[in-house]
Amino acid sequence: MKLNLQTRESGFTLIEVLVVVIIVAILAAVAFPIYQNYVKGAYASEAQSAIGSIWNASQMYYQDRGQWPDGLEQLEPKYIQMQKSTMRMWSFTIIGGGNGISEITAISTEEMKQGAGNEVRFITETGEYQGYGFEEE
Repeated sequence: MKLNLQTRESGFTLIEVLVVVIIVAILAAVAFPIYQNYVKGAYASEAQSAIGSIWNASQMYYQDRGQWPDGLEQLEPKYIQMQKSTMRMWSFTIIGGGNGISEITAISTEEMKQGAGNEVRFITETGEYQGYGFEEE
């Protein structure tokens, strides 16, 4: 009589583990760029909000004085009060002034986690935001 002494060990084979690792790596490779775009969009939304406030304050300045402001310093503190944290992370510029504002830009500083030099632009003629966090897909 022959005895069957072979026992079956439970667990995963090396091939099964490798297949799972490869699937997770593919999912991470697809998800990471999407996540980075969300992070850019979140940082850009802070600049977008501040630019919108600057644009509204500029319009109030124009209604009061009959000319457009040349810089942010003309708007503070009567027309706008910018948060210190926003001013540490972004540098704002009004392009135009006098007869009209064509553009308001925000350029990130060294304080921003995403690095310096990222630019968000608001085109006043079209009401459109461009630049960092607003790239067209």
